[in-house]
Amino acid sequence: MAESFQVSSEKRAEATVLTPRGDIDMSCSPHFREALRQAQESRPTRLVVDMSGVGYMDSSGLATLVEAMKMTRSGGTKLVLSGLSDRVKAIFEIARLEKYFTITPSVDVGIKA
Repeated sequence: MAESFQVSSEKRAEATVLTPRGDIDMSCSPHFREALRQAQESRPTRLVVDMSGVGYMDSSGLATLVEAMKMTRSGGTKLVLSGLSDRVKAIFEIARLEKYFTITPSVDVGIKA
């Protein structure tokens, strides 16, 4: 795992907000996957992933979020991605996945989405 990658979690209203900080690549995707899994264990109404601290994400990060979407859907949780940089948002657009995810400009909007 890259030393610079960290994930924090907090409860806000009916949502759990997960905040990764740093680049999401092959070296830290397992850590990110585990943080998502742990956040889903409490079955929040919404799981908001605040991506504002992620400057770069490769295909392993994208795959991790697709897995998280499947996991949350089966658990009855709505997965929301917020604060995507243009660079990270472009990865979703290139893969044509932006229409499958709920993407909001901020965490506050995501909590209400």
